[in-house]
Amino acid sequence: MRRFTFTPEVLAAIRHDRYHHPHPRVQQKMEVVWLKSQGCTHEDIARLAAVSRRSVQRYLDDFADGGLERLRRLPWKGKANELAAHQASLEDYFLEHPPRSAREAQAAIEQQTGVRRGLTQVRAFLKKRSACAGARLERSRPRPIRRSRPTS
Repeated sequence: MRRFTFTPEVLAAIRHDRYHHPHPRVQQKMEVVWLKSQGCTHEDIARLAAVSRRSVQRYLDDFADGGLERLRRLPWKGKANELAAHQASLEDYFLEHPPRSAREAQAAIEQQTGVRRGLTQVRAFLKKRSACAGARLERSRPRPIRRSRPTS
């Protein structure tokens, strides 16, 4: 088993990032390193942090190779959202022409941008864009009008 030495500055950074780093995976990595700094065995660390023993070893290898900066690194990148570039124009379009259904919005998005998305993705896109969703809800669903009944 390898031995690690932790300076007070590194311990303070680990303690902070365990709860305050914006990404939960980095928080998990910091928890593993924190438990190692407290003298726990790899089996105990894996059990307490709810990760595999191999993940414990991998996180500790990263820490040994590159320190905290290596632990904070997230090596994967998500796919770029093709609709993000068209967000403003789509919001303007949907404010002017609110869709009555997700299928209608799907057709409008494809016509405006050339990007075809599934209905679930279209619904998620509209939900994220509150201006689109709010305008759609207000304009496409008329409120019932209360009429008074004549008394005889």
